[in-house]
Amino acid sequence: MPMAPVNGVQLYYESTGSGYPLILSHEFAGDYRSWEPQVRYFSRRYQVITYNARGYPPSEVPENVDAYSQDLAADDIVGLMRHLGLGQAHIVGLSMGGYAVLHLGLRYPTMARSLVVAGCGYGSVASERARFQQDSGQVAQRIENDGMRAVAAVYSRGPTRVQFADKDPRGWREFADQLAEHAALGAARTMQGVQGRRPAVYDLEEQLRHLHVPTLIVTGDEDEPCLEPGLFMKRMIPTAGLLVIPKSGHTINLEEPDAFNRAVAEFLTQVEAGKWGVRNPGSLSPSAILPVDVPAPGNA
Repeated sequence: MPMAPVNGVQLYYESTGSGYPLILSHEFAGDYRSWEPQVRYFSRRYQVITYNARGYPPSEVPENVDAYSQDLAADDIVGLMRHLGLGQAHIVGLSMGGYAVLHLGLRYPTMARSLVVAGCGYGSVASERARFQQDSGQVAQRIENDGMRAVAAVYSRGPTRVQFADKDPRGWREFADQLAEHAALGAARTMQGVQGRRPAVYDLEEQLRHLHVPTLIVTGDEDEPCLEPGLFMKRMIPTAGLLVIPKSGHTINLEEPDAFNRAVAEFLTQVEAGKWGVRNPGSLSPSAILPVDVPAPGNA
């Protein structure tokens, strides 16, 4: 069983295929198995690396909540890369993994050839933040009290998961069953230490403005908590593109694997060809019609 000693814990990982490295970082409700459609697709061309975050067996499950944080989530990807001798990689993340990938890009930009930040933004909107933190604490407590299987039966039917269940009942059932297998302690500590304490996307504004790693932001149009933060990141990151997948929820890599894979593949192709650059400043004119260097009528 391949294990990497990373920042005081052992992380389980898998490597499939050969070529330039592509790292996939999973969401709270997933694990390395959640990337199967992407592993099968991208390992034809890339060395695809999946792993389980700390708290997700067979990775180690620390007991102390302070062993879980947003910074550690990003540092663990860096640690895994160093263990594998990788100086740089394309890095893709969904939700919790999307946050980790974003923070890696902000703190270790030279290690990322590109970033795919998908389903990122939960708990960021100011009017929803207090409720999100309250819900995170309650979910963590329920996991500890009732066990993972009982909570998974509820969590998997959340408002941004029903789209997946409607479209692909068999795929959703597999997702829900795998969620129920997670370690209760690891899930509770992750919810408390990572989700419950991480900064809002809006708090990162100044850092985002200085991020120049090619970035693709992806969200489902019915993933309400991520729509506004996704648009915000698009506007703040000079090298960001935004893809909104229609009639889709949060679990977009599994819910719409073909659309997700095609979009990411096209993005990687453009990055590798040197065609994904900084946004043209001419698109930021104060006028909806006139070029940025043309005075508005009456202001000449």
